[in-house]
Amino acid sequence: MGAAQAQKHVTINEAMSRTDALASARVESRDAIAPPADPTDGEAYIVGPLASGDWIGQDGDLALFLNGGWDFVRPWSGCVVWVEAERTHVTYDDGVWVAGRTGGGAGGAVTLTRIAEVDHTLNAGATSTTPEVIPDKAVVLGITARVIEDITGATGWSLGVAGSPDRYGSGYGVALNSFAHGVTSQPQAYFGATALELTSVGGAFTGGKVRVAVHYAELTPPVAV
Repeated sequence: MGAAQAQKHVTINEAMSRTDALASARVESRDAIAPPADPTDGEAYIVGPLASGDWIGQDGDLALFLNGGWDFVRPWSGCVVWVEAERTHVTYDDGVWVAGRTGGGAGGAVTLTRIAEVDHTLNAGATSTTPEVIPDKAVVLGITARVIEDITGATGWSLGVAGSPDRYGSGYGVALNSFAHGVTSQPQAYFGATALELTSVGGAFTGGKVRVAVHYAELTPPVAV
């Protein structure tokens, strides 16, 4: 605000609106590359890569819709915001937004805790295999799941991996919203991307859909020197 500026309240109000938006530490998403068609005042986004339109040149910045226009804030190291679309916090670290950051060393090594989810439609048969939802070098804490469409043809099911079909539990229900809550006695490391297996009990699968979530830790080494 300039010393001789007229209507100083306008600049003050704009600054307060910007402060309020930043204080909420909440954005709608972090991968959009163009502004929404009809934003609401106070909405905020993390601008995705190779952005266009009013967001061009603002990749990775916080975009705030205030007083009918877009305002941009360059994030600072350690900035943490909640991403509503992903229901998770992300941290700005070394020029990128990182989800699940729980610890870091002075040399740049980071510990991440993450969840990988997949909606899996059961194929007909005694066993149904998911895509390789467990990432390479994941240290899995446990697997959870939710039946999102009734499972038919079986009276129950178990959850595991090839060679260990009930590693993450057995005797799970088949009705809508039945769930699995599988933990191991100690974290399980996987060396290579790995699929999960659902094995039927009391018959063979003829249909159904299950939302599976892998709860895991990921380790990244110190940054290059």
